[in-house]
Amino acid sequence: MRIIIYTGKGGVGKTSIAAATAVKLARAGKKTLILSTDAAHSLADSLGMPIGPDPVQLDENLWGQEVSSLRETENNWGAVQSWLTKLLDKAQLSDITTEEMLVFPGMEELFSLLQIKKHAQSGMFDVLIVDCAPTGETLRLLSYPNVLNWWLDKIFPHERRLIKLVRPVSKIVGGVELPSDDVLDSIERFARGLEEMQQFILDPDITSVRIVLNPEKMVLSEAKRSFTYLNLFGFNTDAVIVNRILPDEAGEGYFAHWRSLQKKYEEEIDVNFRPLPILKAPMMQQEVVGKDILNELANVVYGDRDPAAMFYRGRTESIREEDGELILELHLPFIAKAELDLTQTGDELTVNAGAYKRKVILPRPLMGRQVIGAKFADDRLLIRFGGRDNQRKG
Repeated sequence: MRIIIYTGKGGVGKTSIAAATAVKLARAGKKTLILSTDAAHSLADSLGMPIGPDPVQLDENLWGQEVSSLRETENNWGAVQSWLTKLLDKAQLSDITTEEMLVFPGMEELFSLLQIKKHAQSGMFDVLIVDCAPTGETLRLLSYPNVLNWWLDKIFPHERRLIKLVRPVSKIVGGVELPSDDVLDSIERFARGLEEMQQFILDPDITSVRIVLNPEKMVLSEAKRSFTYLNLFGFNTDAVIVNRILPDEAGEGYFAHWRSLQKKYEEEIDVNFRPLPILKAPMMQQEVVGKDILNELANVVYGDRDPAAMFYRGRTESIREEDGELILELHLPFIAKAELDLTQTGDELTVNAGAYKRKVILPRPLMGRQVIGAKFADDRLLIRFGGRDNQRKG
């Protein structure tokens, strides 16, 4: 299966581009599912057809699905919610807002993203198009498995063993009812499911991310930050799509200033995102609603290209040997040196880039080695590791 994830700042036309891609692929004979994981669904509006929480056939070779985060939460988190409800009842918390405490922030969206794993494993479709939430939410959610997998491997086994030892003696400790095996199993299934999903979305042979933006200052800044963090977390970005470009004939009269600004930002986009392919979509002459106009939009964007092709492959991290030392190289474009921070604890490396943090479990060649230096230049963080008996020098 081919998985293409579309993301971008809210309001840039991300859903329209994703839907247009799906329509074009379906008409080319590929069994295509377009999946909306955005809580504020607009996919049905874009296609001009009703879509439900399960895949609905919209045309030959085309299916659509607007994931119900509420239903997915109940399916994946029901046992945990039941246990938490009992805790809240014992605490005599009856305010209506306590129900919101049963699901932690961001988890409903994560339950929706688990549909990616389900469809990837089903083998029912040739292509899965994912219309994600706006950029900030997408990046935050896609980074969650890093944290959850670390917790599941490092902390959860000890907690589970402790609970199993204590439960035969008392089901209540400190006035709190201990979670049952069903609750613990639900937590583990959820975390393992995220781990399996991440294996799909991090596989550069299967999945790529495409950033949709408009030629505007704030949108461009957001897109550059997005690309930085997608690199930080190891996702393969294979294209940038510049949407709603005013035609040259708009360069006179009322829109003259706007067209001039767009040209300026188009040049900046070309420079900043090279060598990624830069695809362009004009401001269409009519409202982009319905399969026919979406297909027309896709024809303009992709031309003779196959939208399912992998347009670019780039390694975001690598390891090499140099003068007897091992170098871990991370590609971090559009980030300032002052925003970077690097710490090492045993075989874990924590990279802070702006507001985002990634825990890197060092690969086997780097295990037991200490960071002895780091350098950031040309959008690349070069981290030097000494021998296994070296002490950290800074």
